[in-house]
Amino acid sequence: MRSFRKIITAIIILFSSLHLHALGDTIVDLSLQNVINLAITESSAIRYAQNRYINYYWRYKNYQARFRPQLVLTGDLPNFQNSQTPVVQPDGSIEFHKVTRLQTSANLALNQNISRTGASIYAASSIYGVNDMLAGTKEFSGSPIYIGINQPIFAYNWMKWYKKTEPLVYESSKRDYLETVEEIALRATSYFFNYLRIQTNFSLAQSNLKNSQDNLNIAEVRKGLGTISENDFSRIRLSVLNAKKALSKADMDLKNADFQLKSYVNLDQEITIVLSIPLEMTLFRIDPQKALYEAKENKDDVINFQRRLIDADRSLEKAKRENSLNANLKGSFGLSNSSDVFGGVYKQPEQQQYLKLSMSIPLLDWGRSSSQVKLAESERSLVLFDVEREKKDFERSVIVQVEKFNLLKDQLETAKEADKVAENGYLIALKKFQNGEISITDLNISLSEREKGKRDYIRSIEDYWESYYYIRILTLYDFEFEKKIFYDNPMLEGEPIL
Repeated sequence: MRSFRKIITAIIILFSSLHLHALGDTIVDLSLQNVINLAITESSAIRYAQNRYINYYWRYKNYQARFRPQLVLTGDLPNFQNSQTPVVQPDGSIEFHKVTRLQTSANLALNQNISRTGASIYAASSIYGVNDMLAGTKEFSGSPIYIGINQPIFAYNWMKWYKKTEPLVYESSKRDYLETVEEIALRATSYFFNYLRIQTNFSLAQSNLKNSQDNLNIAEVRKGLGTISENDFSRIRLSVLNAKKALSKADMDLKNADFQLKSYVNLDQEITIVLSIPLEMTLFRIDPQKALYEAKENKDDVINFQRRLIDADRSLEKAKRENSLNANLKGSFGLSNSSDVFGGVYKQPEQQQYLKLSMSIPLLDWGRSSSQVKLAESERSLVLFDVEREKKDFERSVIVQVEKFNLLKDQLETAKEADKVAENGYLIALKKFQNGEISITDLNISLSEREKGKRDYIRSIEDYWESYYYIRILTLYDFEFEKKIFYDNPMLEGEPIL
């Protein structure tokens, strides 16, 4: 599987590679989808999510096995004793006798739990043999076949509740895994746009430094001609110094962002990456009611609400059952025999029966039983209240997020147009300044508007994509392709689907 991930990484890098640097470093152009694909296949976060899901997978397998028949063989092969053993005499005195004997025993039992009633039933066969080495005798006894039951009466039936909660736990873990993968995609999106903003700042800083140096060259010529004031000339020189400082800071920020992004997606730090702005996107609207429906169908929050209500009911029943009449019925029926030869145990065995009813009745506990029941009832009421409130909060968060996403479409288009206007305005202002038509102050204002327009546009794109992936987390539904979100866990390759 690791080789498969390496192939994916190699394909992503191969198809996004632009060229080889003169020094030999690979320069890779990565899109937002490239970064997300790397994150959900190569990051340490996805490894942790996959391992956590594996844990719940085997927990569920263990749960299933507990309600299947269990065939168990137990015994002592051998049990040798050579010692002085105290023996009680008919008159009550104790004498020590040397004992040298070899004992062997075996018991083969088929056990089955009955979740509906909380009972355990079994069918078994046993054999026991003693070889007295001092006396030179052998004895065998055993039960060729016997069946039995252990049935609690009026008791808390843990198996019934276990069968209610464990399937929900596993279903919740599957949905949580999908949600975690989507959260990794959202986190990768944040790293991507953080890098993209800083990369944009770096590009702007480079452009500003070049333009400032060009402006300084023009200013020096104009100074020689006496057509520029000393004050304006000093401010142009200062703009060059400020541009150098801004470029140095942007370079340092870019190195930090580069390290963070590569670390998160597990990409080689030696690779030089360039991110492309994700402009090719389909702007669409999401129906809030459709989103709410999918959220209720797919999210693990809904499963957790069910589990909490079941746990509250279970705690209440447990409090009631454990503080009232309790009884336990044990019984068995079978055949048994003894003989001085092994085969004699199985010849004409006699019947054996066993029946026992145990009871426990609280008579006086100074209100302990009733207070525990009242406490469980109170806690159940709190759970009902909390679950109902959290359901409403959950539904409201889905609707609010969808409405926010639908508004971002218009904001994105506005920011895109503002960025074009600011860029054109700066180019016009730069040309006018170089022709001596406007002052450095006017140019700096235009420069500031250009940078703000560019950053606002990047921020609008980021808001759009982050909102989109957040809705995917809230609903576990892909609204672009209109299908439920699903990811395989490569660590379960070859294992049966549960």
